[in-house]
This record gives sequence, C-alpha cells and structure tokens, in this order.
Amino acid sequence: MDELDGLAARFEARRPRLRAVAYRMLGSVSEADDAVQEAWLHLARSQADGVENLGGWLTTVVARVCLDMLRTRKSRREEPLDPQLADPVAGRADGTDPDGPESEALLADSVGLAMLVVLDTLAPAERVAFVLHDMFDLPFGQIAGITGRSPAAARQLASRARRRVRGTPTVRGAGLGRQRRVVEAFLAASRSGDFDALLAVLDPDVELRADVAATPPGMPRRLKGAVAVARQGLAFSPRARFARLALVDGSVGLVLAPRGRLSLALSLTIVNGKITAMDVVADPERLGQLTLGVLDA
Repeated sequence: MDELDGLAARFEARRPRLRAVAYRMLGSVSEADDAVQEAWLHLARSQADGVENLGGWLTTVVARVCLDMLRTRKSRREEPLDPQLADPVAGRADGTDPDGPESEALLADSVGLAMLVVLDTLAPAERVAFVLHDMFDLPFGQIAGITGRSPAAARQLASRARRRVRGTPTVRGAGLGRQRRVVEAFLAASRSGDFDALLAVLDPDVELRADVAATPPGMPRRLKGAVAVARQGLAFSPRARFARLALVDGSVGLVLAPRGRLSLALSLTIVNGKITAMDVVADPERLGQLTLGVLDA
C-alpha cells in the first residue's frame, strides 16, 4: 500500500463522522457528501501525513467548506422546495443507495427534522458554531479559527443559536403540553381526512389567514368558520404527512419542510382546547422572520 493509499484508508475511517458534521450544518446529503469530498481533495493535495490529529484537521476543513456553502446559499436565497417531494423521514431501508432518499431519511431521523428546520433559520456562522460545539463538543478556540472570530465571539454565536433552537415559549410548559395535544389531533385528522375530527378541534368562529405565497390561484386568503376551515384542512390532507410539530413564535404549530428546508409554517392560536386562529406563512421573507424552536420529545 503506497503513501496515498494509506492516507485514503485513514480518511475513510473518519468519513462517517465528517459526513455527520457536514449534514448537520447543511441539511442535505448531496451537499454534505460534496463537502466531505472537498475535504479529501484538500488532504490529498496537502499530503498531511504528519498531522497529529487528523480527525480534528479534517473536521476543521469540512466546517470551513460548509461555512462557505452556507454563505453562498444565504446570498442567493434558495426557493422553497416543492412540498410534493418525497418526505425525508418517510421510510428507511437497509442496503439502499447511500445518496438516495433512504439515506436522507436515516440522517434526518438521527438529527430530527424539526431541528434541521430551526438550524436552517440560523445565520451561517451561528449554525456552524452551534453544530460544532453543542453537537460535536469542539472547543470555542477551534471554532474561532473556523469562523474567523475570537473565542468569545464564537461562544456568543453558539449561545445566540442555542436560544433560537430552544425557541422562546410565551406560555408555561403545561400550556405547551395542552397546545401540543390539540395540534397533534388537528394533524392526525388532516392526514386521515377525517372531517368530523377536524371540526372537533376547531372553534366555531375559527379564522384562517394565508399569505399570497401560501394561497393557490383562485383560492381565498381568508376563511371564517369551522366548516370552511375544516374543508381547507381536507384539501391540505395530501401534504399533511410532510408536516411536523414545532414551536412557531413561542406556541405549538406546524412546519412543512421537505428535506429539512422550510417551505411553510402554520401558526396556531389555541384557546380552551380549540383552534381559534390559523396563520399560514409561505413567503420566504416572512418565514425568515419567524422564531422557530424544537419541541422536546
């Protein structure tokens, strides 16, 4: 085995961890694999045989590549993905294409789709600092070198991201628990197309408001009354299986995020166990202004 083969073997032993780091930063299997491959090219060109901590060196390279990719992504502001695309957490199988949707499902399951959605709302440096420190225990001194900030600034980046990830609940935990049960019932009824079950969780005077981006041509942007909103819930049924619970501006709501990319958020107002208002947000600028948080399991 020549020198390059030995280096390749050492790299392959670390590929799973590098892929996990990249996926949590980027939320995409294909982009994560591109970042890992770029790290291999850096390694092969540098012939870094003498690197004492090869794992740390490669993690730093992958993180820098991911940071550049995130900055490029933010600057061109990607369009929301079609919600009819395959759900990244639907189905998993053994021995499948490592670049296919089943692999995406395995990785999304390991992170949590709600977590990916929230991470996607963070600024690139915040996301990198949070992922490296809170998920992979890298010290802030090393993160500082990656992000081009001081260790204290890197700590602040991670802290700010942590607050965003946790969300800012406006009600106590017990209130969130009650909200969650109502939203879970609404989602289950939407997925099953159960009109009566939808009516059961809607206030008689419930109002639905949707922005232009969330409204198909010819459909009203406002609906009033449980019957009208329940009918809209039935129309939502084909896409409901892609929806997941999350904190939306401090209250339990729903997000639609094919492959971890936020395309729609449903903010709900719940009073006395009934949904009294629903706000559907799909405009990218408005989505970016929402405060999203991960619900505890």
